[in-house]
Amino acid sequence: MSAPGAILTRPPVTGGGGTGMVSQLVLALICAGYATGAFLGWGSDELAQIMGDFGLSAAALIAAVSCFRYARGGATGSESSFRPAWLLFSFSSAMAACGNGVWGFYEVVLRQVVPTPSAADFFFLCFAPPAIVGLLVLAKRPVTRAGWVCLGLDSWLIGGSLLTLSWSLALARTARQGEGEGVAHATLTLAYPLLDIVLVSMVLALHFRRSSANRSAVNTAIAALALTVLCDALFTSPLLRQHYHSGQLLDAGWFAGSLLLAYAPWGARRLPAAPPRRPAVAPRGARPAPGRPRAHPVPTTRPLASSLAALTPYLAAAVCTLGILYNVIEGHRVDRMVVFTGCTVVLALVVRQGIMLLDNIALTHELAQKENHFRSLVQGSSDVIMIAAPTGILRYVSPAAAGVYGRDAEELVGSELASLIHPEDLGRVVHEVRRFLAAPPAEEPTTRIECRFKSGTGEWLNVESTVNRHQGGLILNSRDVTERVRLQAQLEHNAEHDPLTDLPNRALFTKRVRKALGGRRTTDPGTAVLFIDLDGFKQVNDTIGHQAGDELLIQAARRLQDSVRAGDTAARLGGDEFAALILGDGTRDPAAREYQVREIADRLRLTLSQPYLIDGNDVRVAASIGVAFAEPGVGAGELLRNADLAMYRAKKGGKNRVEMYAPQMQAEVVRKSELAARLRSALNEGEFAVLHQPVVDLTTGEVSAVAAQARWRSAQGILFTPAEFLRVADESERAAELGRWLLEEAVEQAAERRRAGHDAPVSVRLSARRLLDKSMPLGAVEALLTRHGLPSGALVIELADSDPRISFDDLERRLVGLRRLGVRIALDGFGSGYAAINALRRLPVDVLKLDRGLVEGVVESARLHKITAGLLRIACDLGMQSVADGVDVPEQVLALRAMGCTHGQGMAFSGPLDEFRLRRALVRGEYPVPGGVALPVLSGRRGTLLGSNNETPVPPT
Repeated sequence: MSAPGAILTRPPVTGGGGTGMVSQLVLALICAGYATGAFLGWGSDELAQIMGDFGLSAAALIAAVSCFRYARGGATGSESSFRPAWLLFSFSSAMAACGNGVWGFYEVVLRQVVPTPSAADFFFLCFAPPAIVGLLVLAKRPVTRAGWVCLGLDSWLIGGSLLTLSWSLALARTARQGEGEGVAHATLTLAYPLLDIVLVSMVLALHFRRSSANRSAVNTAIAALALTVLCDALFTSPLLRQHYHSGQLLDAGWFAGSLLLAYAPWGARRLPAAPPRRPAVAPRGARPAPGRPRAHPVPTTRPLASSLAALTPYLAAAVCTLGILYNVIEGHRVDRMVVFTGCTVVLALVVRQGIMLLDNIALTHELAQKENHFRSLVQGSSDVIMIAAPTGILRYVSPAAAGVYGRDAEELVGSELASLIHPEDLGRVVHEVRRFLAAPPAEEPTTRIECRFKSGTGEWLNVESTVNRHQGGLILNSRDVTERVRLQAQLEHNAEHDPLTDLPNRALFTKRVRKALGGRRTTDPGTAVLFIDLDGFKQVNDTIGHQAGDELLIQAARRLQDSVRAGDTAARLGGDEFAALILGDGTRDPAAREYQVREIADRLRLTLSQPYLIDGNDVRVAASIGVAFAEPGVGAGELLRNADLAMYRAKKGGKNRVEMYAPQMQAEVVRKSELAARLRSALNEGEFAVLHQPVVDLTTGEVSAVAAQARWRSAQGILFTPAEFLRVADESERAAELGRWLLEEAVEQAAERRRAGHDAPVSVRLSARRLLDKSMPLGAVEALLTRHGLPSGALVIELADSDPRISFDDLERRLVGLRRLGVRIALDGFGSGYAAINALRRLPVDVLKLDRGLVEGVVESARLHKITAGLLRIACDLGMQSVADGVDVPEQVLALRAMGCTHGQGMAFSGPLDEFRLRRALVRGEYPVPGGVALPVLSGRRGTLLGSNNETPVPPT
């Protein structure tokens, strides 16, 4: 193709390696030396006879040994099928060696004239038949009967023609002269030339039919036999034979033929075949480099060989005609032998031409059928088939082009292929075609190219083409894949974009962050990632539905996309989490870059916090944003993680704010992770223990109940308080396991104390999340109490918190179920948290437990004193009992008792106790309380905290 135009060239045929050149040179020197000696007469008649007889015998013996060794062990692979031929060549050379040996025995040893006939004649006559059979073995065997007949006819055409010519020129005279010397002498005289004629016929006939296996060795063997036959023909001519004696120049031909046959299987077989020329592709307008000639194709020899093979019968007939004309012109009587041979040659020619005519008719009919078959396939195919010449001009286009390209095939024929290809794809197509044409056809028979083709309407179609080589050009089988390409592009877009908001998803966002951190922005410190979470989005889903939540996400994504700068990337990572990639502008000042990015983050926060109009209602959510800057050595994953940590810090800090990442955030995460890992191992290794803190009646000092508390003493001897590990436990997957363990240990120890005569109830602090955990169903609490024999009234469940994410309906149903079992419910931390009043309103609570924060300031702060008094009044009005947590000093006891609080726990009475000290305290039964006038209590049942089920009154912890 010229743009792409193809210029096909072939490399020069290279010969064998260095070893082959050396062996050829040695062979040429030996033959040249022998010919020189024969030309100069060898210096003496005796040496001439020795070299002419025994020298030829030695050369023939070398050829016999060489062919025999090759046939026995040298032929491998596909050449092993020709071993019989080389064995026959070995036997033929051995006969020649014996004949020359006998001839030398008469001339050199006995010093006699060689008689006629003699043993030498017998050996020489045995030379041709094995060679003829060996050539038949080497021949490429016909596959049909007609092929075998044609091979025989071709051999006879050549042999008969040579016989006609030889008989006309010399053999007739030789036969008449030999009749006077006897029948044996005449037969022997004619046998040599006749066998040579047969051998020459086989050589000529098989030269165009030789097998492709080890072609160079076969050619060399044929050349060696041809040289031998030529010397035999010269020797049999009456004129030369009358003056022949051993050691003449004619012997050099026999000597060279024997050595060439000895060299054929070993030296010639190592000559590598010429590699096929790799075509090159030059773009349109390309010119040869200055000083370099243009490459032209080197004509191949196969067409010439085929032509000579086809002309062989006619050449044979011409030779016969020349033989007969020679006799007529010279005025000789036309010999019967010539007439008979000529007639048989002509008859063989007629028969052969008849066979060829029948074959041509059959082939023409078969070709027409195949052409019709393939034409119907091509014209009926939905793919467009195009044939491009080496110059890139389209020579054929199938009719399917009208349906695929919207252009008639006749319109495309004659145009350049390059004119159909999109300019942006042309360079890539040329490069691929060059690479394909340069590759060996056996290794890569086809290739596939995808580019854009121009349609009849001017649109560009995505076309996929299978490309094959064709007579120096290309065959393109093309199909329209525009819809597939569009679908693939859509699938790739869907794989990298959020289906709801059409923003880049996490995968594409991470890829762009990685790209921003590489290349020329590697050292740009202004690049930052913003991690955005919508505060209150879950309430939107829970209150007005998920469809409204989806609409809110779509509007938020649109606002985010409109608010980021050109070149920055906004993405949705999942749920209500968004992110933004802010590319740096090269600012080196840390304060300036932080101010710039914070300003962008604040603008995004304010934009996302504006009311959303959904179904006619204004819906409000806030945005918590974490910011992390690119730092040297920080990858895309680490940068996203840092921004995520900053966002969680913003949510914990009050939400609706922007938080910048600091390294200590990661250190805190690492510390929590380590603590969580140690917590997991501590549960498995039994490092947790249960302590109990007494709950005391503030009026009498009696121990009314005990509050179970978990303590962790690690293997290193470190004692962790609940404030240090319970928060980590709540955030880890071991929280449920720790809650179940604490509940089971507390119930088991309470049952043991009850059997020992201590009836004080036990209270266990559990979070609302743990109460609703599927791993601790309602039946599990009942089964636990039954297994250890503890009455349900002796267990108090302290509701530690009311997580706003927990459904109050589910929590209410769970607590009602526990109360039906007889378990008492206490609301822990009353007075802290916005959900306390709502929990008091909806949940079935028996006891209110004042928050430690209120108790600590009840003496010093008049404000807290009034708040606490108000809360206790609420508890009294609702008929609930009250317990103060964290009563550490006597003044707090007096103040709380004066406000109507009936029970308290804290260091003013006792800290958490192990089982031994707890039983001693229960035996004692009471703690001293500060003196003073006892104020009237707000409840009519001062000494009873829990009055149901006729159990001992015990306040919750």
